[in-house]
Amino acid sequence: MSGHSKWSTIKHQKAAKDQKRGEVFSRFSRDISIAVREGGSGDPNDNPRLRMLLDKARAANMPQENIKRAIERGIGKGSGANLEEVMYEGYGPAGIAVIAIARTDNRQRTSAQVRSAYEQVGGSLGGPGACIFLFDRMEGKFAPKVALPVHEQTAKQQLTTFLERLQSQEDIVAVYTNAQLSNE
Repeated sequence: MSGHSKWSTIKHQKAAKDQKRGEVFSRFSRDISIAVREGGSGDPNDNPRLRMLLDKARAANMPQENIKRAIERGIGKGSGANLEEVMYEGYGPAGIAVIAIARTDNRQRTSAQVRSAYEQVGGSLGGPGACIFLFDRMEGKFAPKVALPVHEQTAKQQLTTFLERLQSQEDIVAVYTNAQLSNE
């Protein structure tokens, strides 16, 4: 039985569900635009990454109109900002190397947000090549060459908080680290 009214309960549930769908659609839209730009073609037959993303977007019931707008934005015809992929490298708590990949329309805003996240935990944002040599790139993802164990409880907690803060940012797509959190 609803507390106030049945319609009110339905309205709030629908709003929460629509917001989650919107976030998924926004992420697909960004990914599609970048795939078109990087692949050089809006034709899924010529661009395998775009084809894969279109299949995933259709499986998530993304409207066809949204897909068309994302493809046009990637080609440069449509309205909207140009998205670019940016990689941020730095060292977090306990000297752990962290790579954050972002897709953004405003490089300055995103770098300020990432720098703030690093500084809040006593880390430092480095320049290009600051810690990428500690990782191997395999199939578009980064794997640490050597994982560093983190034993101290405070360092574990700081690192976990830092990684959650980075991943919660809207523009951040992926975060990689060479930390190995031990269970001792």
